[in-house]
Amino acid sequence: MLNSKIADLLNEQVNKEFYSAYLYLDFANYYADAGLDGFANWYQVQAQEERDHAMMMRRYLLDNGDKVVFQAIAGPDKSFADNTAPLKAGLEHERFVTASINEIYAQAFALKDFKTMQFLDWFIKEQGEEEKNADDLIKKMELFGHDAKGLYALNQELAARVYAAPVNGPAM
Repeated sequence: MLNSKIADLLNEQVNKEFYSAYLYLDFANYYADAGLDGFANWYQVQAQEERDHAMMMRRYLLDNGDKVVFQAIAGPDKSFADNTAPLKAGLEHERFVTASINEIYAQAFALKDFKTMQFLDWFIKEQGEEEKNADDLIKKMELFGHDAKGLYALNQELAARVYAAPVNGPAM
């Protein structure tokens, strides 16, 4: 069994990861409605990754003899003024998730819970990649998104993204 504080934080994180999936599906809906199917695809794949993250944490809790407590998942409540707004909201959200995972790691460190720290190492690295990807999307949109041909090419690039289940992450 994990320390109850760590188990509580991980349970909260499971909920945050499922919310992330909802949020990214909402972004996918926004882009689908705008006719940007590549952007919609990119966020649909992103939602699948977030679901995987939740499932990894769920499995970790179960493997350590802890109860998984699902909470209600709030519906996304954002509206967007333009095609760049979801990208910026995505980066802001990834920074929120990073801070949350860092807090769990800090608590595990304080409790000398080295097993949980090792488990979270993968997520910390993943969050670095998530923030970079979100920032890169914003930069690309700012560079190319105001030109129809550039937006078309960027949309095509994002349409090529395919889902790949994590192979080097913590066991699900």
